[in-house]
Amino acid sequence: MSSHSPQAVQVTTVAAARPCLVACPSCDLLYDVSELRHGQKAVCARCGDFLTRKLEDGFEKLQSYAIAGLVCLAIGCSFPFLSFKSSGLESVMTLPQMVTQLYQQGRADMALLVAGFIIVIPAVVLVLLLALSTCIIHRKYYSWMVPVTRLAFHLQSWSMVEVFFIGVLVSLVKIGHMATVVIGISFWGYGAFSLLFVFALASLDRLQYWNELDRLADINSAR
Repeated sequence: MSSHSPQAVQVTTVAAARPCLVACPSCDLLYDVSELRHGQKAVCARCGDFLTRKLEDGFEKLQSYAIAGLVCLAIGCSFPFLSFKSSGLESVMTLPQMVTQLYQQGRADMALLVAGFIIVIPAVVLVLLLALSTCIIHRKYYSWMVPVTRLAFHLQSWSMVEVFFIGVLVSLVKIGHMATVVIGISFWGYGAFSLLFVFALASLDRLQYWNELDRLADINSAR
């Protein structure tokens, strides 16, 4: 392990007294990252792929982002998202109305996918991460934490929060010359939720999380 202070550290395979081993996801080379300090990240010396990042306050940040994200999602679902004005006609739409209109038009499958990918799954992920981070901050370990963690990590890949919001921005550019578009409070609430969702996932390092969970399990079993 290199002892200098740059943020990115190319770790070596030298073992420490209490090794924390991780395999490179690209080339499978095994590394000991136990000497990482706060703010440092480890990259593979062979292929340069990212391995892990050490954050002492990662769980506190995760908890804060999850709470703020859930609040912003509630705002995003409670107020008008967009309104369109054209030829004297006005149409106001909220996120839940977007789903119900798809269902009423006979697109139940599309309504289910939209509701799941942009509202339900992201909300479930944040609720699970909030519960897990709260338990870890209070140094509590429960048997349900391992399967819930696996579920949260699995659901992350099914979330389309960023894709949806970017798609909305692109659509606004295209329809802006055909109608007057008024951006509602919900639009900004969901935009803030998208950023907080990304920040929450970015503050969660899987290796550091599993190591902390193992440590709490060992403490709990020793009692």
